[in-house]
Amino acid sequence: MYHFDLAHAHLVARRSGALFWPDHAMLIVSDLHFGKSERIARRGGVLLPPYETRATLARLEAELSATAARQVVCLGDSFDDLAASSEMHEDDLQWLARLMAGRDWNWIEGNHDAGPTPIKGNHRAEMAVGGIILRHIASKENNEISGHYHPKAKLAGRARPCFLIDATRVILPAFGTYTGGLWADDPTLAAVMAPDAIAVLTGNHALPVPLGKIGRSQTKPRASSLSR
Repeated sequence: MYHFDLAHAHLVARRSGALFWPDHAMLIVSDLHFGKSERIARRGGVLLPPYETRATLARLEAELSATAARQVVCLGDSFDDLAASSEMHEDDLQWLARLMAGRDWNWIEGNHDAGPTPIKGNHRAEMAVGGIILRHIASKENNEISGHYHPKAKLAGRARPCFLIDATRVILPAFGTYTGGLWADDPTLAAVMAPDAIAVLTGNHALPVPLGKIGRSQTKPRASSLSR
């Protein structure tokens, strides 16, 4: 875990890619992309094993259990498209309903799921908590938490999803399975993050590394769900 402060809020970047806000018992995740394999198949793309929703639900359940979170914020692109929210398998819907039960659950609108879904919970364009804005795509405003870009970084020959953190904003990695990513030092992210930003790599440990010390791969990763 990596502990840090943003706008006087104490936050914890967890090695899973989830962000925990202890004072609000709030778990924040981004880019779950439920139904990705179904959406690709529906549109005539390559067939992927249809297990990513269950794998993501299992990881989400583990984080809810570990943190005892009473509030959940999903920062957009929770569903790979609007149809995916109504095409989820009944067993997966029941699993999700069990996770939501007794919790204040908030769905932030993303670019993949920009509209109403039949899933219960609070559906919002964005939300403000303790002077911090939670939204899908980062802006130039101070004190915000966002997702969308699926940042990843390569260290010691291994690429990992990562948080990007500076004094005024946090960008979360994608929490879902079957998600691509954008290198943390890509010009798109460099235009948003401060020069002294750090990447916190996920995996066995939450590992903080200055962005300037992270190299890029020679092969550009597939930005599989950033804009399509």
